[in-house]
Amino acid sequence: MAQGALRKRLRKAGLRFDIDSAATHDYMLGMPPFTLAVAVAKRRGYDITRVVARQVRRHDFEYFSLILGMGRVHVHWLRSIAPPSSRRKIRLLTEYSGAFRRRDIPDPYGGGVAGYELALDMIEDSCDGIVRAFTGRRHDAPLQLRSA
Repeated sequence: MAQGALRKRLRKAGLRFDIDSAATHDYMLGMPPFTLAVAVAKRRGYDITRVVARQVRRHDFEYFSLILGMGRVHVHWLRSIAPPSSRRKIRLLTEYSGAFRRRDIPDPYGGGVAGYELALDMIEDSCDGIVRAFTGRRHDAPLQLRSA
């Protein structure tokens, strides 16, 4: 959901970034997003049907200029495996949020629609903050989102 929301917001703002998402764990690799995630995202105008789960790769730390974790546990894990020179690129997604600043985005997998709606509320607020942070500056470097 975060990949879809951020991609759409950046495109609307005229900002060009290569955005990708990857998991910190190896389960569900090669699978599409959960059906509730697709449905909730679609209701808000995001098409995430082409997203396929993949795991973080070493190359990601070199390629992407910003790596965003959905929760503190993801940020901690990413920093633990990142090369020292890349650790400064890793941030909690909600560091950019206004209403949910520095809160972990809960993993709604396996829950109901309300959990996906809350997660997407937090994601959208954070993505709006990212757009504000990057508006007015030229950035062609890629962004990466990381989730569990």
